[in-house]
Parts: sequence; C-alpha cells; structure tokens
Amino acid sequence: MSETNSAASAAEVAAPHRYTAAMAADIEARWQDFWDADGTYAAPNPTGDLAGDPALVAKPKKFIMDMFPYPSGAGLHVGHPLGYIATDVYARHQRMTGHNVLHTLGFDAFGLPAEQHAIATGTHPRVSTEEAMANMKRQLRRLGLGHDQRRSIATIDPEYYKWTQWIFLQIFNSWYDDQAGKARPIADLVAQFESGERAVPGDSRGWSELSAAERAEVLGGFRLAYASDAPVNWSPGLGTVLANEEVTADGRSERGNFPVFKAKLRQWNMRITAYADRLLDDLDALDWPEAIKLQQRNWIGRSEGARVHFRVDGHDDARVTVFTTRPDTLFGATYMVLAPEHGLIDSIVPAEWPQGVKEAWTGGAATPAEAVSAYRKQTQTKSDVERQTEHKNKTGVFTGAYALNPVTGTRVPVFVADYVLMGYGTGAIMAVPGQDERDWEFAEAFGLPIIRTVQPPEGWEGEAFTGQGPAINSANDLISLDGLAVAEAKAKITQWLTERGIGEGTINFRLRDWLFSRQRYWGEPFPIVYDEDGVAHALPESMLPLELPEVDDYSPRTFDPDDADTRPETPLSRNEEWVNVTLDLGDGPRRYRRETNTMPNWAGSCWYELRYLDPHNGEKLVDPEIERYWMGPRDGMPHGGVDLYVGGAEHAVLHLLYARFWSKVLFDLGHISSPEPFHKLYNQGMIQAFVYRDSRGFPVSAAEVEERDGKFFHEGEPVKRELGKMGKSLKNAVTPDEIAAEYGADTLRLYEMAMGPLDVSRPWDTRAVVGQYRLLQRLWRNIVDESTGEVTVVDGEADEATLRALHKAIDGAGQDLSALRFNTAIAKITELNNHLTKTGGPLSRSVAERLVLLIAPLAPHIAEELWRRLGHQESVVHQDFPVADPAYVVDESVICVVQIKGKVKARLEVPPSISDEDLEALALGDAAVVAALGGAGIRKVIVRAPKLVNIVPA
Repeated sequence: MSETNSAASAAEVAAPHRYTAAMAADIEARWQDFWDADGTYAAPNPTGDLAGDPALVAKPKKFIMDMFPYPSGAGLHVGHPLGYIATDVYARHQRMTGHNVLHTLGFDAFGLPAEQHAIATGTHPRVSTEEAMANMKRQLRRLGLGHDQRRSIATIDPEYYKWTQWIFLQIFNSWYDDQAGKARPIADLVAQFESGERAVPGDSRGWSELSAAERAEVLGGFRLAYASDAPVNWSPGLGTVLANEEVTADGRSERGNFPVFKAKLRQWNMRITAYADRLLDDLDALDWPEAIKLQQRNWIGRSEGARVHFRVDGHDDARVTVFTTRPDTLFGATYMVLAPEHGLIDSIVPAEWPQGVKEAWTGGAATPAEAVSAYRKQTQTKSDVERQTEHKNKTGVFTGAYALNPVTGTRVPVFVADYVLMGYGTGAIMAVPGQDERDWEFAEAFGLPIIRTVQPPEGWEGEAFTGQGPAINSANDLISLDGLAVAEAKAKITQWLTERGIGEGTINFRLRDWLFSRQRYWGEPFPIVYDEDGVAHALPESMLPLELPEVDDYSPRTFDPDDADTRPETPLSRNEEWVNVTLDLGDGPRRYRRETNTMPNWAGSCWYELRYLDPHNGEKLVDPEIERYWMGPRDGMPHGGVDLYVGGAEHAVLHLLYARFWSKVLFDLGHISSPEPFHKLYNQGMIQAFVYRDSRGFPVSAAEVEERDGKFFHEGEPVKRELGKMGKSLKNAVTPDEIAAEYGADTLRLYEMAMGPLDVSRPWDTRAVVGQYRLLQRLWRNIVDESTGEVTVVDGEADEATLRALHKAIDGAGQDLSALRFNTAIAKITELNNHLTKTGGPLSRSVAERLVLLIAPLAPHIAEELWRRLGHQESVVHQDFPVADPAYVVDESVICVVQIKGKVKARLEVPPSISDEDLEALALGDAAVVAALGGAGIRKVIVRAPKLVNIVPA
C-alpha cells in the first residue's frame, strides 16, 4: 500500500464521519429518493388534476424555465447543466422566500440528429431518442434538480403533439384582420365574402360563383398558415429543404457540407409577417437583455419608405414595383435590378437583344432568355449571405427589357443581379448609383449613367454619397425637390406619387414568412389532407393526434449533390396505406391524400411553456384559470409570460420569435391571456475548456496532457493549448458523472455557480473543484463531529461578532440569490463559514440552522441532511429563508475622514447613524483639527455623514 493511501485510510479511521465523496453519494441518493417519493417539488395548480394545497396556491407564484434541451445520445458534459443548476438555485430560493414555484424540464425530442442516427444504424428514432432521454434524466437527477416531475413532457409523445397539431389548425383556420389589428377565425372572413361586405380580390365574380378550388386559393392568400410555391434552399445531397439558418455563408448545408440550390417548391408557411409591428412594439415591455432585443429588431427590420411603380416599356400590363427608403432619389434612378427569382422576368424578356445593346450586358448569350437562364443557374448555388457580401464583384445580366422612370420618363434598362434578394422588399430595386455604394459599383461595372440627387459636401472625393444634404438634379415640369432636405423631399415626392397612383408611402420589413415544411420523417405530421382537386382540408379535432406512421426507410431520398433540378421525395410518402385514406370530414366518405412533409423541429418548442402548466389535460390546450394563474398579465408584467426564462443567446431570434408569434395568435383567438410567452429572459454564459492540439493540429485527450514548467505534453510530445468549446470531438469533455463521483453533486453545483458571473463564459478547471469540496467539508465539520457523527451545536446565542458575520451573510447572500449573482452569494457564505471555523468552539444552534438554510438553495443535499440531523422532520426545501436583523448588518462604527483644504487632518471613528450636525461638532472639536486650523476662522463646513467632513478656512 502506498504512503498516500495509508494516510487516507488512517484519516478515515480517525474521522469515520468526515464528509467525503462516498458520504456525499450516499446522502445525495437518499435525499433524491425522498424528494421523489414525497413529491417535494410538486407545484399545485389552482384547479384541475394538479390542484393542491390552497395555502401554497395563495402565495405569490413564480414560473421558472430553462430552454428545452435536446436529448443527445452523447449525454451531458459539465457545460450543459450550468443553466439548469442556476434556475434550480433560484427556484429553491424563491420557494424559501414565500413563492409557489413551478419549475420543471421536458425534452425537445423531434429533430434531425435522431433521424440521421436511425438512417445510419436502422434503429427507430423513437428508440434512440428515448434512450437518450433516459440517460439525461439520470444525469440531471443526480444533480439534485428540484423539478416537478409530474409536469415533464416530451415533444414526441402523441398526447403532446396532438396539441401542436391543434395549434397549427388554429393558425391555419385564422387570418389577420388589419383593421382589428388581430387574428380572427377564417370563418369570419368567409362570411364577409358571402355577404358581399368584402369583394373577392382580383375577381369580379361573387363568392358563390367560385369553385371550391378557387375559394381555397383566395383564402390561402389570407390564412396565417398557408401553402405556396416558395423559393427554398434545396439540398439534393440531404434530400431536404433547409431554412436560411441551416445554410452556411458559402452556400452549403451546415450539416453534411452539401451544395444548396434555390428552387421553387410547394411548402407550408406561417404568416409571421402579419405580426411584425406587434413583435417589435411589445419588446419594449419585456425584461430581456438589450442585445437580444436589438437582434430581434434587426431581424424584423422595420423601415419606412415608399412603393414606386415602374411601367415596363412595350408591356401595357406589366409594371415593376420597388420599395425604397429613399424615394427622394427617384430622379437618379438610371437602371433597375430584379432578383433572379422574380416572377416578372420571363414575361418581359424579349426574343432578341435590342439594337445597340452593350456586349458587357449580354453575358455572351445569343438571346436575352439564354442570358437570363445561364445567370440564374449561376446564382442557384449562392446563399443569401454570399449574395449580399459587401465589396464582392458585382455580377448581372441585362433582361433585354426597359422600364420607364415615373418622374423623368426616361427608359432605364432592367437587369437581373444576385445582390437583390426576393426575401426583402419586392425583389426589385430602382438603382440610384449616385446615392448607393452597391449601385455605384454595378453602374461602373456595366457602364451605366450616374446622376447625383443629393449634394455632397464641398471637396467630396468619394463615389456614392449616402449622407444628408440638399436635393439636386431632382425636378420636372410638375415637381421640384431641389434644395429640400432629405426628410422634406421624401414627404413631398411620396405625396406626389400617391396623388398620381404611381406610388404610395409604406412600411417594409426584413422579416419573411416562416417556412414551415421539412422533407423529413422524425417530426410532427401535418393534420392536413388534400382532395382530388388538391384543396387542403383540416382534420377535425376528433382525429387528433395524427400519429407518425411507421416507414421502412427513414431517409429522405437523396440525389447527386450537384443536381439542382431534382426535387424531394419524403419518407412518409412511401407509406401508401397511410398517405391515401378514406375519411368523412362532414360531407360523406371521400378519398384524400395526406400531407407528407413534417413540421420543423421548432414547432414543439413554440408552446411548451403552456403544456408545463396543465400537462395532462386531454380536453383543452390549457385550462384558462391555470394559464391566468401562472402566466397572466400582472403589475410589472403587462404582457404576462414566464417569470424567468434562462438559456443561451444563440436562440436570440428564431426560437424566441416563433414562440412569441404563436403566443400572439393564441392570445388573439382567446385561448390564452398572455400575448408574450417569456417576460424575463436571462442568457447564461458558456463553460469553456482547454483544447490541446498536437503538431498536426488534431485534438488530443485533455485528461492525458501533462504540464511541465508552463508547457504541455501528451505522451511526451509537446502540444498547444487553446480555449474553446467543450465536447467529445475536441477530446476535452468532462462529464458531471465524473465530478459527482469524485466530489459529490453538491460540490459540482457550487463550483459551477462560483466560477464567475452567470452571464459570462468561463473556463473549466477540474483542479479548482476541490475548493468548493473543502467548503462543504468545513461546513459539515462545524456542525457534525467527524469522529462520532454527533451534532455538536449548543443552545444559547452566539457572540456579537458571530451575529454580525451571520446577518451580513444572510443580507448579502439573500440579495445576491434574488439577483442571480450566485458567485458572490457563495463568497459571502464562504466568508461566514470561515469565520465560524476560526471561532473554534461549538456553534450556537440558531447560527447552525441559519447557516444550513443559507446554503440550502446551492447545496440542497448536504443542507437536507444537516437539517434532519439538527432535529427537524420537515424538508429544508420549504423552510423560510433566514431574515437579516438590520441592527447587525450595519457596522458598529465607520471611519470619518476630516479634511482641511483637501488634506486629511484627522480620522474619527463614529457610529454609522451619526447626524450631520453631530458629526460637524465632533470634527470641529477634535484636537488635531483645532491644531491644524491654528485659530483661523471657518468659511464653510461640508458634511457627508458618516464618512466625510471637509473644512474650508476663512
């Protein structure tokens, strides 16, 4: 036996009741079992199957949430639980300060990783997902997280996605009434068409004269969920359509690195753009980080301007509509550009090139149609980001058509260029090179005219001028903008265009409708069927959930990655028995074909906060009384929502924006009382780890690296160290299981909370974990005799110094826990514990009990054990958090500095509560001050009790 092991064994014999990893494991397992059996963390609802103690329901409520985890097969590393531990500490403190706390955790379990695992292994996605969930539940339980397990959910459960499908149908069966400023049932719109109150758009016929297919087409233009032939990101190598966020800047799929092309496909969309103004305006009342609000505002991208209509020369019925934020520059529009996907292009392209066309404009093609076709193919592989990259060489091709500038009457050539996107504005721009840098670059590349419409400052030597200045070169026989400032010129030209029917003021948004289809298997089926005419029909609620069927092959059909002309074949389409069905939807049995796309993985996380409230309700999405109790508007929360929502900043836009949209639709339709899902948002930082790379740049196992004299070696060879993410691929992952086994879960909890401010990223250092382990050992030793296991506390009150240390810790740590400043709370508790250790004698019972209560939110297992050993039968979880006595929080005395002419002449020890008058008298009577004044008169005395007196001699 080694000397080290011998010493450890001897210590265990001498102190058999010392707090060790083995003891921690025993304590933690016992209390976790107790909490589960006792239902310690059950949060009662005011009504329904989870109704409970009325006294607890009567307390102020607090709904605390973590962002939905995805159940990864790799399990958790120590970086994952950072936010979960933080919300648990906060939830525990809120329980102890008199709140009914709802805190639980479910799983966002649909998605691509499980499907790809199924494709690779043949394992059903449900099997691998449930195995991953079971492993994560085990790991999370070991951390002692106080979740109400009755409320835990998984998006893959049919009883959960029944309501996801139900919400989709609410959105499908709704339209946005601009006059009312809210969503309304589609039946209200149909009634308007039937009564003639509203005319059928673009059709002189009445509603009754339209066929069923024609009516469906009209309603599709209004529905909040609608199918359309939309330009999408098509990845043949993956066999599916991708969201913009899943495409890299160089036009390849984020997963698999396959080429991505632009294609038009029939897809489901959510009309989130109808809510753009409300999504912007309601941000003001939310308690979110300003950086996240800014990202949402930029994503929505509200801009005021005008729509201007350009007639296409030689085409009486064709016009190009542009949106511009600078209608005052219209006199400088010398050409137009259409996005390659613009629907007007094919109808205006002539058979031959016009006479005298410049060779640079044709792309070397024999005809305009050939030029446009070749250019479109060229741009298919470019992502929107790549197309918008500043300072790239401008490319484009002339369509052969001309438009007429509505204020000058000049014929301006119409180009196709990839720097214009269909996803912004109208997919067309009026190009004003004098006032826009990209337009200037394009004009120079293609030899197009440049006309300045805003006077640059004197000595301007730049190219395009984008600043403010008086209008120039902006007049015709009917209107003149010359000399006007930009704002005045914009208002004048907009009014002029509106009066003549060739334009109108408008507001535009960068936000696009949400593409809601995926050509995948592992997702929620759409509750939609199509009749023989292709008309979409909603399934009735009685047919929900529409369960995901079995298929022989989970893979979407993939193609040659470079074949842009292919189209998706979904896995669900292979189950013909499921796809082709006979249903009675109210007009007798008929044959239908089911939708074979599935919903995106965002769907289930758009509303999960609502299911936490009423998880077993089979009749309603959520009981209205329960929803109002937990999430309804109240003082300081005008839009209602979750009290605290914690997660990573990477979800700044999409998840949060989509969830806000769904909440607003459900609110408009009267299903919930809260138009916003999350009132307070907090972004935790990231736990990073050192990555060690060998001479080839490959990661090596961090656990096998040795440090010698500030340098690092792996198997004797030098390696480089850098700070990065933690994960298996970088060979630097540390699991919570490892740390819990070596030190206990309470130590892990304390270390992660003590590493630094919660919202700041920080590096993991396993060697530093021992510091929190020793804190718990000292805490244990202050209450329990390590030799006998007996509690050592005594009756009677502690000395004044100890009471001051105790109450200052209670006051400071309590404030810190309320404000999520867990690292400073731990520092204050550590300071108190060190003070108690130094006193040497047994602790007063009252001090010991308050010490245990103080650390209970952070280290619940050891707190529960010590609380029981101190003689209490009730769980520490629902005990009152200690309250500081103000008399002991303030210092007994403070040092007051006395200055004369700005120089310190005396330091006085005074009570903190001393008045200005008493302090002045004390300072003027001090011997050192009297000597320093030397009999001189006093012009002024400035007193800032209790810390400063400044004397100004006469």
